[in-house]
Amino acid sequence: MNSIEANIRNNSTKGQLNAIRNSGNVPAIIYGGKDKNQKISIPKKLLKNFIEKENFFSNIIILNVDGTNQNVLPREIKYHILTDEPIHVDFLRVLPGVKIKIEIPVNFINHEKSPGLKKGGVLNIVRRKVELKCPSEKIPENLILDLDGVDIGESFKISSVKLDPEVVPTIQGRDFVIATLAAPTVMKEPEKPAEAETAEGEEGAEGAATAAADGDKAAPEGDKGDKKEGDDKKPADKKPPEEKK
Repeated sequence: MNSIEANIRNNSTKGQLNAIRNSGNVPAIIYGGKDKNQKISIPKKLLKNFIEKENFFSNIIILNVDGTNQNVLPREIKYHILTDEPIHVDFLRVLPGVKIKIEIPVNFINHEKSPGLKKGGVLNIVRRKVELKCPSEKIPENLILDLDGVDIGESFKISSVKLDPEVVPTIQGRDFVIATLAAPTVMKEPEKPAEAETAEGEEGAEGAATAAADGDKAAPEGDKGDKKEGDDKKPADKKPPEEKK
């Protein structure tokens, strides 16, 4: 388990809270169980390192409060509206034998071994986290779903996940879906064969050449026709020869 050093704080005003934050610490509170709520502060730099890790809200943390260790579970973080820095954290006491509700992230493995993904299928994740009810000492880090051999059209349901008998989903009465492997959303159209395109191009070229040749042949005939038509005409100013008497 991860461990954080914490100090008890006895502040009562907003100014005192701001002084704690300005000193590089974050105010926090521990609640739950029969003990009273406990106000503490923890180093902001160390807290941010834990927040950046995966599954922060599903991992038990040991808080060392003035030399006494307490197992806690992060439940809520408040951030500054402008700087996005953590300004307050709520921790829940984790007591042996007490069942708690907690959201556990879902992880998928062996993507490269899925025939459905190789065909272009899409992994449609319905639930990235699943809420479970379980004893604090049996909280799973994550739920593993294996894609090895999974093809298009197959789905993962909660019954596909191996859970401890004492670990149960909060949703009861139905075998809900966690993810499905769906067919590709866009199908590619088959490309035209290169030979067909070449043949069409050749036919077009031959047709253009034939049309051009026919046009060249027709032109001289038209010219000859114009000449004959001109030859048949007689000059208007030329008089016929006089007859001999």
